[in-house]
Amino acid sequence: MSDSFILPSPWSMARQGFPRLVEATLVPLALFYGFLQLAGVAGGLAAALIWSYAALGRRLLTGRPVTGVLLLGVAGITVRTAIAFVTNSVFVYFLQPTLVTVAMGVAFLVSLAMGRPLAQRLADDFVVLPDEISTDPKVRRFFHQISMLWGVVLLGTAAGSLWLLSTQPIGTFLVAKTALSIGVTGLAVTYSWAVFQRLLRRHAVVF
Repeated sequence: MSDSFILPSPWSMARQGFPRLVEATLVPLALFYGFLQLAGVAGGLAAALIWSYAALGRRLLTGRPVTGVLLLGVAGITVRTAIAFVTNSVFVYFLQPTLVTVAMGVAFLVSLAMGRPLAQRLADDFVVLPDEISTDPKVRRFFHQISMLWGVVLLGTAAGSLWLLSTQPIGTFLVAKTALSIGVTGLAVTYSWAVFQRLLRRHAVVF
């Protein structure tokens, strides 16, 4: 490479990615809880679903790129809404986020079969790598391996959550599930970032 590519700091990437997280996850969540008080579970889910598809449609109509975070959010809220309208069971209600996690894990693994690792698409939401880096075989192999890692992590987390839901009181389940998700996700994020940094240093990337 003739010039060094300067990788934005984690804080800069967080500032770039945060609005996308708000669009794909925080706004639907706020709408769900807001309309839950006004129109019940069905109203809350409908509001979140409408927002998600409106955000997706707006990007498609305006030619703006559809972010990986938004795609995962739309897939998740679609699954959750479908399950909610089939049953009113408390067990199934709390099962829904686990099903979303399963859907996300499957999405990572399916993206590998399609030759378009989802990890790379999500990374593009935070920083766009130059073509000479993103097309490098080692970088592509990294995103393939990280997509595999996240697929396994998400499916493993879902399995643990399902076991907790089946064996523990709801209060214990919520606390344990939160701790499990934060702990496992934190380790996976730390590992992914560390390996990514080491790989990019080989391309004379400046941090």
